[in-house]
Amino acid sequence: MLPISICMIMKNEEKNLKTCLESVKCLNCELILVDTGSTDSTLEIAKKYTDKIYHFDWIHDFAAARNYSLSLAINDWVLVLDCDESISSIDMDSLSMFMDIHPDKIGLLSRRNHYEMNQSDSVYTDQVERFFNRKLYEYRGEVHEQVVPKASAISLNLGKKESINLYLEHFGYVGSPEELHAKAMRDAEILKIMLVKNPNDPYLYFQLGQSYNMLHDDEKALYYYDKGLSFDVNPEAEYVQMMVIGYGYALLHLERYEQALGLANIYDVFAVSADFICLMGLIYLRTGNLLSAMGEFLKAASHPVAHMEGANSFIPYYNMGCINELLGDYNMALSLYKKCGSFPMALSKIQELESKIQ
Repeated sequence: MLPISICMIMKNEEKNLKTCLESVKCLNCELILVDTGSTDSTLEIAKKYTDKIYHFDWIHDFAAARNYSLSLAINDWVLVLDCDESISSIDMDSLSMFMDIHPDKIGLLSRRNHYEMNQSDSVYTDQVERFFNRKLYEYRGEVHEQVVPKASAISLNLGKKESINLYLEHFGYVGSPEELHAKAMRDAEILKIMLVKNPNDPYLYFQLGQSYNMLHDDEKALYYYDKGLSFDVNPEAEYVQMMVIGYGYALLHLERYEQALGLANIYDVFAVSADFICLMGLIYLRTGNLLSAMGEFLKAASHPVAHMEGANSFIPYYNMGCINELLGDYNMALSLYKKCGSFPMALSKIQELESKIQ
């Protein structure tokens, strides 16, 4: 049994909690659950897994609730999870090695975020800071809270991060339109309050853009993405790359194609993943430049890095199929659609084209 405490906060999570807690049983670690006011069966489910259940009066501050959960842990090393996440894979030996070799680093977990798009379950993979020594780090930020060095430990030159072999499935973006709307509105209101206190924080503008993206308000999403990108941001930061891609898709949704073409000016900086390359392909496609679009989709299909599932496989193949269909080459289009596997939109195209060719 590793000296690790799993720390979680929860509220009305009866839909997700059992799956999450079943997934952590294999770790055989201390489990700390902090409830912020559940009115459903969350507490009843939680009692089946641990007796270390505590209450925290909700003050509209996720960092405060997180830090309270950390203060209750017996162990110094903590693994922080959300109730709508579950562990899909973990290497306990590498986790133990990380604790020995990198005692002052933050462990990055790989997380697959599920959401509905293009008539199917879509997945976007990111890395999240969830494994660290609570004596050195704490949370800051009322919403979309981040791990930061404690004031007492700042002089130790902390903050370095390292990937660990722990993988999560995240279903926080799966739910009814009403549930997702309420969640996005809640986050947006808290973020606006934070922005008044920290008007020069590009990460807050990014998260506001994400909230309005979830609300399908492209104008406001574009506004906040644009504000965030107006700062001197690090193009290597994952959130900055996501912000650029969000900015581009907002322009596409608003049919501001000429403005979207301006992203070609930063191509060499951000074409580090198939996600951005696919975006450029779509921009060229929308502006009628089929040759350039085809070139971008070909690059994306062979690119080794993709955060959005399918960005280097069925998404570019599907779009190349559409281009060939537009050009009247139905056999090539059919061949490309068949490379898309079980992608629903491609399956529909295959059925349509096969009847047309026959």
